[in-house]
Order: sequence, then structure tokens, then C-alpha cells
Amino acid sequence: MAYTMRYLLDTNIWLERLLDQEHSEEVGQLLAALPSDRMAMSDFTLHSIGVILGRLGSADVLVSFVKDIFINGAISLVTVPPVLMDNVASVMKRFGLDFDDAYQYVAAEQADAHIVSYDKDFDGTDRKRVLPADILANEV
Repeated sequence: MAYTMRYLLDTNIWLERLLDQEHSEEVGQLLAALPSDRMAMSDFTLHSIGVILGRLGSADVLVSFVKDIFINGAISLVTVPPVLMDNVASVMKRFGLDFDDAYQYVAAEQADAHIVSYDKDFDGTDRKRVLPADILANEV
């Protein structure tokens, strides 16, 4: 059986689309082209999006978003269990990442996924990062 590449989409990827930011169109193309069962999101990302949309008074957008990606879609929700917090701390020290980036890094390890992000901080890690444009050009 052939290996199918999986992708953990960082918080900034989802927010680009949800908040109609600079790369919204590109992210929309990625989400339309990539099968949802090849995408993952960390619980940290979900909670961050919830906080941001809540502050913007967009709780209805959050509910619709969750229904679209988890209930109607097949996107995986990845949790880093407490027993792996030492891994998160180690990644923070090794690569100089803040907690949220280190959490995403370990979540990607857990999901055996590549990190899709506009955050350049991942460039200095072993896992690197992939841009939506890279996936669109090479995969779909």
C-alpha cells in the first residue's frame, strides 16, 4: 500500500481563510483540492481559533467551521497528551520555538504529518514547513 502524505495545518492557515486575509484564496484552493482525510488540526489550533472568533463576536462562524471540517469533513483532530509535554519543552529548547509552535511540531510528529504554515519559525526545525502553494504545485 502506498504512503499518503498527511498535513497538519497550522493556526495561521485556517485564520487566513476564516478572516479573509492576504492568502485566503490560496488556502481556499488548498482546502478544495486536498482530501480532508489527508489534513489534520491540533486541538491547540481549534482552541486558538475559538478564542479569536469569540473575541470577534463570531461564535456562529466557529460552529459552522467545526461542522464543516469535523462533522461533515474527515479532518483529524490531534491532541498532544500530557505525557508528551516533555517533548514539547525539548522542542522549545532545541529550536528556540515558543509553546504554540513547539506544540504544533509535536502534534505533527504524532500525526506523522508535514506542517503547513506561513510561520517562518518552522524553517529552523528538522520538520521544516510546507506552504500551501508548494502542495498545490506538487501534489494536486
